[in-house]
Amino acid sequence: MHNMLNKIAYLLIVAVGLSSCGGTKTGEEGSKEISGSISIDGSSTVYPLSEAVAEEFGLKNPKAKVTVGESGTGGGFKKFGRGEIDICGASRPIKDSEKAICDSAGIKYLELEIAYDGIAIVVNPSNTWVDKITTAELKMMWETAAQDKIKTWSQIRAGWPNEPIHLYGAGTASGTFDYFTEEICGKKGASRGDYTASENDNQLVTGVAGDKGGLGYFGMAYYENNKEKLKIVPVDNGSGSGVIPTQETVLNKSYAPLSRPLYIYINEAALARPEVAAFITFFIENAPGLSKDVGYVPCESSVYTTQQEVLKAAITRLTPTSK
Repeated sequence: MHNMLNKIAYLLIVAVGLSSCGGTKTGEEGSKEISGSISIDGSSTVYPLSEAVAEEFGLKNPKAKVTVGESGTGGGFKKFGRGEIDICGASRPIKDSEKAICDSAGIKYLELEIAYDGIAIVVNPSNTWVDKITTAELKMMWETAAQDKIKTWSQIRAGWPNEPIHLYGAGTASGTFDYFTEEICGKKGASRGDYTASENDNQLVTGVAGDKGGLGYFGMAYYENNKEKLKIVPVDNGSGSGVIPTQETVLNKSYAPLSRPLYIYINEAALARPEVAAFITFFIENAPGLSKDVGYVPCESSVYTTQQEVLKAAITRLTPTSK
């Protein structure tokens, strides 16, 4: 009986020791757990990817708080230039005027390419007459000269019905607005003003989905996530054949001229904080899979490798060395 008690006591001591070791390991991992707040705003096109990354990051780092907004690329850069946010999502490169604001505020930043997008042209599913559309016809609809003049489908192409066109597109603070107007109308901002505008792409989806005469444009992720409500329109850039935005056509640039890269801009002062450095590292590592999940196109692997190298060098440069 005495020997049996000794064995039980020994086993209890071993169990406590193992538990203690396990607790130490957990404590070490816990001490490295990421906490703190991270703020992102900007492009509504980039928003679905930023939100997906934030959700995944939060599952692994529950003490970290990531706030994701969507005020448009232009709206995001205004906040970024005032130092109000850590990261700005952008569907176009930063403008010289926005660079100047950052310079005057002493804000240095890092630009990273995160995915590709194809701007989707969509109509209401009840639209039976549009099988494809040319870039010239899109210009006829959207150019400044069309305002108060181009009002019906029959004005765009013979054989289309004499029914009203109702246009839905990005607001002027949107990078998508800048890109679309430059590529289709020939100049940034050269768009008619009599259309339903919003920096919130979900509002544009709702508009076209509820309007038989509606035609709109926005990032392909919003089409991919609302296919049952919308009809995609193939775009003919003059080749004679219509192309829709897909993983393949955006990556090989055959969906032209409406394929484009997407970016994030990171305030270097924020990147010096461990929570922001961890989040951006996680973002670039997971961008290939998550961009595809939300409806965008991953960059080539070489692009992500380069982005990781640039990011690592920046973090090393900005992180104070401990003595």
